[in-house]
Amino acid sequence: MPTILGQNQYGKAENRVVKITRDGDTHHIKDLNVSVALSGDLDDVHYNGSNANCLPTDTTKNTCFAFAKEYGIESAEQYGIHLARHFVDSQPSIHRARIRIEEYSWERIGGSDSNSKFIGADEVKHSFVRKGQETRLAQITYDGENFEVLSGLKDLTVMNSTNSEFWGYIKDKYTTLQEDYDRILATSLSTWWRHNWTNDEQRMPSWERSYEQSKKHILQAFVETYSLSLQQTLYQMGSRVINNRSEIDEIRFSAPNKHHFRQDLSAFGLDNEAKDGAVYYAADRPYGLIEATILRDGVEPKIPVDMTNL
Repeated sequence: MPTILGQNQYGKAENRVVKITRDGDTHHIKDLNVSVALSGDLDDVHYNGSNANCLPTDTTKNTCFAFAKEYGIESAEQYGIHLARHFVDSQPSIHRARIRIEEYSWERIGGSDSNSKFIGADEVKHSFVRKGQETRLAQITYDGENFEVLSGLKDLTVMNSTNSEFWGYIKDKYTTLQEDYDRILATSLSTWWRHNWTNDEQRMPSWERSYEQSKKHILQAFVETYSLSLQQTLYQMGSRVINNRSEIDEIRFSAPNKHHFRQDLSAFGLDNEAKDGAVYYAADRPYGLIEATILRDGVEPKIPVDMTNL
């Protein structure tokens, strides 16, 4: 039975690009994990091994590092736009480039209260500690005419120790879960949002501000929503972003529950009620996995349901 070639792509995955920018004695870090995927006229390399239309993956790796030096890294999105445009516009055989980026954040370490410094030093502005809150994400796709820019984050773990309930659900003969009117709500958020900027004829967003403000609205909605379900909370977080950020048309969440169950201490003659300050055990698995896409009215969804693969 004959076979034909389907969708294919290639590139260099997980290039660890770290750029230090020196502003006098003050240093700034951009720490990225960059994956390149290219598609185009690549039938021959699959059918008969001809590499005539194939830009080596090693070249894509070198380009990632060279562009960080030549153009700097203003933001993950802007850097990805530069790379995607270059691969498509410079190579006739490449028709589509996708750049996926993880960004690891660092924060500056301040001096000691005693203001002591090592010999010969002025105020230290070049020492950092890795932030542990979340990993910033970006994905830029370019087809020679239009861009698609997705931004997002993963592993942002949040908790409300009250103002959350779960009751009124379906119960059958296999249901053992007790209704809870004062529970811990905790999750580790992964989310992507899609910008409506697609080409140079439009005003480009401020990518850094867009990210910081989107994260702010997500967290504020989490704080300010009295939650009767994690689904309700996700919808409120997404709506807050869409309603406050005109450059964003779509946002998708994947939210694994970080379950906290009140420990049964009745065997020891101890009550363990939430209102009295309960003791919980944190279960890492299995976990409820809640996912949802929130859209601006009239917009078609474009963020893939599964964004977990490089």
